[in-house]
Formats: sequence, structure tokens, C-alpha cells
Amino acid sequence: MKAFTVTKNDASQRLDKFIMKNCPSLPAPLMFKYIRTKRIKLNGKRADISTRLNAGDTVEAYISDEFFTAKQPKYDFLTAPAKLDTVYEDENILLADKKQGLLVHPDKNEYNDTLIGRIQHYLYDKGEYSPDDENSFRPSLANRIDRNTGGIVIAAKNAEALRILCEKIKAREIEKKYLAVVHGVPEKRSAVLEGYLEKNEAENRVFLKKHKTESALTVKTKYRTIETRNGLSLLEVELLTGRTHQIRAHMASIGHPLLGDGKYGKTNADKKIGFNRQALYSYSVRFDFSSDAGILNYLNGKRFTVKEVWFAEKLFGAGYRSLLD
Repeated sequence: MKAFTVTKNDASQRLDKFIMKNCPSLPAPLMFKYIRTKRIKLNGKRADISTRLNAGDTVEAYISDEFFTAKQPKYDFLTAPAKLDTVYEDENILLADKKQGLLVHPDKNEYNDTLIGRIQHYLYDKGEYSPDDENSFRPSLANRIDRNTGGIVIAAKNAEALRILCEKIKAREIEKKYLAVVHGVPEKRSAVLEGYLEKNEAENRVFLKKHKTESALTVKTKYRTIETRNGLSLLEVELLTGRTHQIRAHMASIGHPLLGDGKYGKTNADKKIGFNRQALYSYSVRFDFSSDAGILNYLNGKRFTVKEVWFAEKLFGAGYRSLLD
């Protein structure tokens, strides 16, 4: 028999999900049988598989030891560097300045060095995260950006903060603004672009259409021209909808592709002047809660920005900063 005490970070989970995470070798049909026959109990009693857990609950599993997997002394995230550029941090959240070229999560080509790996290693070294003290929660990202896009990514240090952040992002109560350099000078200094975006999974790219189709999603992109120089324009961009490659595809669709964008832009010409990644940076995050945010209410109205965006500095000088909101 093994007993688990439900922590704050495990609260609100379904009983079956909790058991699957803590007894990873236990087949689902057998788990359901054990719950039904009271070989797995909640607070000493039989419970439904869909029962939501509360902090302090005790889950008892009268099952074979083979279904419990011993924790490894070495964790995957320790292979990632603990080096992190932090914009803001408190007991609940961390805003990381992700550099271009770094993945946010592992993929088939890169497993070890990712942003989430670095964050978990960083918090582990600080003593704020110990896998041995958690049944299932790990510090997690509430949003993500492309590998070759840089900027602020929001991480949650506990399960309640993650739940709130995800809700607020979905409700558009967290404002994210980007800086981008595009080819040419937009006809309108500021505008809200609207269209319909269709994704081609095979090519991993999207296409903008003027008319709605069954598979197309509505997209709205707001931009403001900050400065123009040498045939290039620095824009401040806000996503009014959040779709794959939205800024890159939307600007390209009106004849102003991002500098350095290998998928939607002028790759060869841009590489010759030293830009082989899209000039796009999530430089600002503002918490604009219109409803209760629980333990994160103290963030309401606060805005955080990165100190400098390298391509804006290089092409337009530090003066651009005074022109931002």
C-alpha cells in the first residue's frame, strides 16, 4: 500500500488523472476496477473517478509495487543551462526574456536545451522547485512564441497561477505587444488588419484569405509605425487574435514582410545584411484584468517590458524607445 497526500498544486485534479500520474505503470482498465472495488480509496472511502481532489486529501492505493515507478535521482531539465534572462519574478510567476533561436518546449530535434528546461533548472537551483515534493505539478509556460521569435514568455510557479494565467490569456485580459521590422513603409501609419487565416500543416505555414472559408480562422492584427529608415519600418504590433504565424503572414499579405523572415519574407537578401531570423520580439506584457484574478490580482494594471530589442537598436538606434507607448 502507498498513500499520497494531495498538495495545493494537485488540488482540483480528477481522482483518475491524479492516480495515472502517480501510478504510471497501472493500466487504465485495472485502475478503474481498483477504484470500483475500493483497492484505491480517497480519504478511506470509495470515490468516483471524476471526483475533484482538495488539498490535504489522502489517496490510498492498495496495489502491487510494480505499478509505482521510483523517481530518478537525475532530472531531464538539469541538462539545460540554468542561465535565464528574467524580466520580472515573484512567488507565483516568472517573465522570461526568451532569445531568438531557443525553443520554448522540446521537439523531435531538440530535447535538452529549451526555455522550460532552463526555467525548471533555474528554480531548482534556487530551491523553489523540487520534483520530490510534487506529485504531478511542474513549473509551466502559460504562453509560447516561435523558436526564431524573441521576447517575453510567462511561466507559472504553481498550479493555481497557471490556471489563472491560462484563463486570462484566453479571455484577452493580458496584453502582449511586439516590435517588428518590415520591408517598406505601410501606406497607413496605423491600422487594424483583418482577414482569414488558413493553416497548411504539411508545409507548416499559413495563408491569408480575404473571404471566409470553412477551415479559415478570423485574424485581427493592430499595428503602429514607430519609425522608418532606409526602406525599413519599425512597427509596434498587437495581436487582437492569437493565431499561428499571424504577424508574419499578415504583414507579408499586405506587401510588408518581416525582415529576416525565411518563410514569408525575402530570405536571401536579408541574410546578406545579417538577418537570418524574423525581426520580431514580444517586448511588452500588460496585465489588464477585468475580472477577479485570485492570487494574481496584485498584477492588475502592471506592465513589463524588455530593456532593449537588439534589431531595433541596431537599425534605428536607442531613440525608438521614447516613441513607444
